[in-house]
Amino acid sequence: MHTDARGRNCMNAKMHQDDVLLHSQTNGFTMAELLVVLAIVSLFVLMAQIHLFGLLRKNTFRAQTQELVSTMQMAASAAAETGRRYEIIIDITEQGYVLKQLTGSEIYVDNPDETLGEIIVQNNLTENCRLAYVWFDDGIDTNTRAWFRVGPSGWQNGGKIVLFDEKDQPYTIVVNRINRIVALEEGNIELLEPKSKDELPF
Repeated sequence: MHTDARGRNCMNAKMHQDDVLLHSQTNGFTMAELLVVLAIVSLFVLMAQIHLFGLLRKNTFRAQTQELVSTMQMAASAAAETGRRYEIIIDITEQGYVLKQLTGSEIYVDNPDETLGEIIVQNNLTENCRLAYVWFDDGIDTNTRAWFRVGPSGWQNGGKIVLFDEKDQPYTIVVNRINRIVALEEGNIELLEPKSKDELPF
């Protein structure tokens, strides 16, 4: 009798031990799965943050103006290297710009929209970067649309593009037709007014 009782007690203890072991293993698998899920969620959160940070950087004033400057510099460099002609359309009304490669032989100054070309870049600016007006070095200014054309010999016209940032601080993109350089400057930069022949010393 004592032997049977002792045997039953041992069997019950073993079954209890097996239950505890099985329960521990089950908890272990659940914890591992939880860690995997947390790792995946963390990865997605990190990717979302990187994407959001990229969008925020792209929408900043500095990023947008630098992209416009780089586009104009790229056009000037490509024109010098390939002999092709390009134009950058600054659309102040629509707050954007377009880079076109001119494909036709004719350039229509009075009706520039009729000039044939292939669009390479087209971007719209955000409220953080607002186009104000364009002034050309021949004394003409506009607050609607402006065309900067560049070919193998350089820019057809120099001038400046005035913009405002999110704090309404003015900045100027200066287009230098003598050395092809396009640069961003703080403030509304005053360029030299064109002089008539009578004003020139020789």
